Amino acid sequence: MDDVIAVIGSANMDIGGYPEGPLAAGDSNPGRVRLSVGGVGCNIARNLALLGARVRFLTALGGDLYAQGIAQMLEGLGIDLSLSLRLADEHTSTYLFIADERGDMSVAVNDMAIYRHQTPAYFERMLPELNRCRAVLLDANLSEDALVFLAENIRVPLFADAVSAAKAPRLRAILGRLTAFKPNRIEAELLSGVRITDSDSAREAAMRLLDTGLERVFITLGPDGVFAAGRHSECLLPSLAPRLKNATGAGDAFTAAIVWAWLRGFGLEKSCLAGSAAAAIAAEAEETVNPALNEQALQQRILEGRT
Repeated sequence: MDDVIAVIGSANMDIGGYPEGPLAAGDSNPGRVRLSVGGVGCNIARNLALLGARVRFLTALGGDLYAQGIAQMLEGLGIDLSLSLRLADEHTSTYLFIADERGDMSVAVNDMAIYRHQTPAYFERMLPELNRCRAVLLDANLSEDALVFLAENIRVPLFADAVSAAKAPRLRAILGRLTAFKPNRIEAELLSGVRITDSDSAREAAMRLLDTGLERVFITLGPDGVFAAGRHSECLLPSLAPRLKNATGAGDAFTAAIVWAWLRGFGLEKSCLAGSAAAAIAAEAEETVNPALNEQALQQRILEGRT
């Protein structure tokens, strides 16, 4: 078995707009526009690489300048793209978002048609390589057919990210195959059927998700913290307050840190702290992935979270 984490999912060119003041709907807002590499799978892969993991990333890239920029950045971090699709006649996935004055995403549009090429037939050819990895992480930009195929055929520990409330239901059929999963409040409500209003309802939602066979769940509750549960333990931890600049990549960093913590054999509470710490670090940069993230910075933030 190779000591590699395979991440399968999206890689986008992100176009972000940041207004100078309160966002005015229906009007042109003075501010700044930035191009950056994003996509949930891509963000998780980059965070894992920054944390010292060996990463193989399977995505779909077009035949355009965006694809060249994405590949250059990822390969610069040591991420292996050898199993990714390169489609000369397609354009690379693009994600356009507008942040509010606090840095939170206000509205977004994504063009991800290229991922229709990531089919079960494509992944069938990749199975020997995937099953040599230490673990595999999927993002829900994949089709439900592809997700189910991978869950049924991958023999190593499996993780997943829900991406959004709209795409979270694609994971319903594979929850019982997952080692760990981090939904936010809305995603957890959709998948559990429980409306989360307090710690008791968060616990009920977590128990329903664990009843599928899922081993660990981390439900992020925004300012109310994180409720985490496993087969024999649970915890509710407060959020670690970041110096907020852009929260759009915080959830991806949390998921990456859960995998990083699993690689190190951390228990539930320390894994939860690692996720919260990584999310806080991510939110302190305008980029969706904070280049300042590394093992030392994460360990320090975990220690600060325990005091």
